[in-house]
Amino acid sequence: MSRVIATEARPVRTQFLIFTLFGEYVVQRGGKVWTSSLLYLMGILGVSERAVRSTLSRMSQKGWIATEKRGRRSRYYVTDRGYALLDEGQRRIFEPVITEWDGQWHLVLYSLPEDLRRRRHALRTKLSWLGFGCLAPSTWISPHNREVELKSVFADLSVEPYIDLFSGVHLGPASSEDLASRCWDMDGLDSQYRSFIDQYEPEYKRFRAHENEGQSFNEEECFSRRFWLTHEFQSFPLRDPNLPTALLEPGWTGFKARKLFDDYRHRLEGHVNDFVDPIICGDGYING
Repeated sequence: MSRVIATEARPVRTQFLIFTLFGEYVVQRGGKVWTSSLLYLMGILGVSERAVRSTLSRMSQKGWIATEKRGRRSRYYVTDRGYALLDEGQRRIFEPVITEWDGQWHLVLYSLPEDLRRRRHALRTKLSWLGFGCLAPSTWISPHNREVELKSVFADLSVEPYIDLFSGVHLGPASSEDLASRCWDMDGLDSQYRSFIDQYEPEYKRFRAHENEGQSFNEEECFSRRFWLTHEFQSFPLRDPNLPTALLEPGWTGFKARKLFDDYRHRLEGHVNDFVDPIICGDGYING
């Protein structure tokens, strides 16, 4: 079987790739993977053994993953702390399109002292991930009620004394659509979605045509394609607030990009499962 190395330069952190691998493949297959199997799969993606081992060590030190020994062999698994990060990411990436909206805006106001600036930065990052947009300094808004998620974030960062939450209707004078355009770079996001479509739509059409013709596929290549498709799409939730359709332009490009993502992933899934199952679940030749 030929090794499929990523030919395009991808300036990504190995840590993110390992998290994607666990979230997409390992967790659904018992949650544990032999070290040699992990190195093999990462090698297909063009990541060196040295980079993987170094990153695994750092992730272990941070408490995100851990190892168990089986004789001379070892397996990695995600800790409870790591699962929390994976679950948070999966929920945002695969969150369904929001169609209904009650017209309510939800606000987060904060005032953290300068000696807590690291926590302030972490709070902004979390707010962005949850789909909040910056309306004014220290004032973030969302059309979605994220109270449960927010309270977890505030507790995790120990910033509850510095936070206030409000909900209400926007009375103008600008429209709610104008308000959304002030808080999120929807034009920039549209451009990024178009780039994603331009990159993957031709490839998907060729794959679909070959599949309909009954052609066979290289399973390693299918794994690589599906991995990079997922890895690159999962950055969108950090920029896309998943606005209700009432706040979006007709024919919003994000809907087309989402459908392409879902359809391509689904078509690749069977081929990838046939390849990944024995590597992660079995004790075959790959498990050293």
